[in-house]
Amino acid sequence: MANKKLYLQSVSQRRLRHFSDSFKMEKVREIEQGRTRVSEICKQYEVSGTNVYKWISKFGTMKTNKTRVIVETQSDTQELLLLKKKVAELERIVGQKQILLDFKDKMIDLAEQAYGVDIKKKFDSKPCDTTGSPEKNITSA
Repeated sequence: MANKKLYLQSVSQRRLRHFSDSFKMEKVREIEQGRTRVSEICKQYEVSGTNVYKWISKFGTMKTNKTRVIVETQSDTQELLLLKKKVAELERIVGQKQILLDFKDKMIDLAEQAYGVDIKKKFDSKPCDTTGSPEKNITSA
């Protein structure tokens, strides 16, 4: 271990000093092996934590890969395109059906106005006796 007194310097002297790459690699190796901590190196050599973390990112062997790799086969790509086409086709069909429904509703409204008859079924009304189940017709006869 290096002598601590060699690294104790004034602020202006610390700004001008430069640690060799081999020194940085050694300290990073110590951190990775758990023999020392970043805070201990900061105190011992009067270097900022930011600099030590820069050393770790540059010389560390346990780097985390921050890029995300997406592996997609040709068949997956083709299937995705096929599904997108199918969704577009189904959306088109739904749109056509909605237009047809709107047209039929408008035709019913016009027929109700023209003939003065309520054509739309009302769900809250009671069914008439002649259209009931066969048991009702048998018991009433």
